[in-house]
Amino acid sequence: MKRIHMRIVEKLTEQNISKNQICKDLDIPRGNFNRYCRDEFQRIDARLLLKLCAYFECDINDLLEIIIIDDGSIDNTFSLVKSFIKEK
Repeated sequence: MKRIHMRIVEKLTEQNISKNQICKDLDIPRGNFNRYCRDEFQRIDARLLLKLCAYFECDINDLLEIIIIDDGSIDNTFSLVKSFIKEK
């Protein structure tokens, strides 16, 4: 089984930014933002991804990862973009 992991918490930690600050700067409701931070989302808003990439000055592959879960444990982590490019 696979799932998408958004590396928002990691980026916040790396750049020493609080959740309150990014929500204020990007005008994002804190409850919605927390769901993205916990990977509790059904869909990913493309505009949010663009905002986050601009804010963190990074590419989309720095924010998204595919996590492969086998028997309840995480076996491997792949960059979403790298996997997508290889499939083309």
